[in-house]
Amino acid sequence: MTVRLTWVQPEDLVGHELRQAAQDGRDARDIERRWLSAGGAPAQERAGASEPAAPRRLRALAGRLLDELVLLECPSARDEPTELSGIRAACPRWPAPRSSAVSVGPDALHAAWLGRAAGCLLGKPVEKLPLAGIRALARATGNWPLTGWFTARGLPGPLAAAYPWNRRSAPTSLAENIDGMPEDDDLNYPLLTVLLLQRHGRGFRTSDLARLWLDELPAGRVFTAERVAYRNLLDGIEPPDTARHRNPFREWIGAQIRADVHGWTHPGDPGAAAEQAHRDAVLTHTANGVYGAMFTAAALAEAAGGETDVHGCLAAGLRVVPPRSRYARAVRLGIGAARAERDFDTVVDGLHETYGATHHWVHVLPNAALLAAALTHADGDFGRSIGCAVSGGWDTDSNGATAGSLAGLLAGRAAAIPDHWTTPLKNRLATSVPGFDSIGFDTLAELTHQEVRRP
Repeated sequence: MTVRLTWVQPEDLVGHELRQAAQDGRDARDIERRWLSAGGAPAQERAGASEPAAPRRLRALAGRLLDELVLLECPSARDEPTELSGIRAACPRWPAPRSSAVSVGPDALHAAWLGRAAGCLLGKPVEKLPLAGIRALARATGNWPLTGWFTARGLPGPLAAAYPWNRRSAPTSLAENIDGMPEDDDLNYPLLTVLLLQRHGRGFRTSDLARLWLDELPAGRVFTAERVAYRNLLDGIEPPDTARHRNPFREWIGAQIRADVHGWTHPGDPGAAAEQAHRDAVLTHTANGVYGAMFTAAALAEAAGGETDVHGCLAAGLRVVPPRSRYARAVRLGIGAARAERDFDTVVDGLHETYGATHHWVHVLPNAALLAAALTHADGDFGRSIGCAVSGGWDTDSNGATAGSLAGLLAGRAAAIPDHWTTPLKNRLATSVPGFDSIGFDTLAELTHQEVRRP
């Protein structure tokens, strides 16, 4: 029996690296011809591994081509540095440190944790489904625009067969079977960040995070860029090369979903939050993938400061992203589309027209545009924030989680989030991160607040 490990086998990576090369402006046409003429396959659209396993000659060729691809001249690199010094130099409006200390209370952090969990849970059953399927499933049960959990109750059989729920998530994330917050990488990573800060403080190094992962994070709980970086660590490759070596997912969404605690623990100081998120992100990502983490951390730090609205938070996030980068353009596109069009479905259709044919559904750029549009359109309303983020498709649970985190933090207290989003969570989080299984969100808020107060 052959084990087909997803996201790391060379023959499954070449297609994704070819797609990333096209997005970067690298000329990979000759390499693409050689790959396809040898029998290689394009990138998988949904799965992380092709079937059947590649013969040895094709796997060997895949490894050589991956090494060639990363050496191609990249025109976009001029506007999209990865090193922090280059990023700061490219950002003329980098946020200045606050002149006076600002704090964020445990209740606001409780709301942020609950918001992240509720948004993630809303998106879990429809992860990987096409936009048409998400809309059809919700409309068939009277839940469009999204105002509550997805449900299979009353769903016509042919529709359920045409758009099956996410296989792993459906047993724990439909309205009729939610019993606490199930495990998800979108919650595992914030837990690991809390653990990282407890052990190493705000001065942690990227190598500290790498060791923490190897000690506490099961390899089977990481995906895409994180799985490649994990494999690279086991092969003896040091950060930040772990993000670059045979890693075509280095500009996907993974670093962005790890950024929340960096923002929550720097209230009113988006620049410091972004710098801390950068040290986390470069373990696994480069350029736009890193900007996703920095943008999110900065926006959340601004929210934690308690002196602005969601639009000010998005503006703060943009100040730590190189303005000529594709990430900045994606965020500006999402904000502009949401401001110009009252019907959010029309906004989403436009974003899918822009990105749908060229980017994988887990790539950071389409998801950044959608997240910015959802938050802009919702104007701070919690239910609309997570509903819009999930209703736009692509990485539904991750976008729902980030939108819920920001909207929850802006709500300021757990009681301000409507009960129908929080009661099913039962103040209980399942996780494989050691020491945290079945922990309550109120306890997590207290632990996070301890890191806010740490000098």
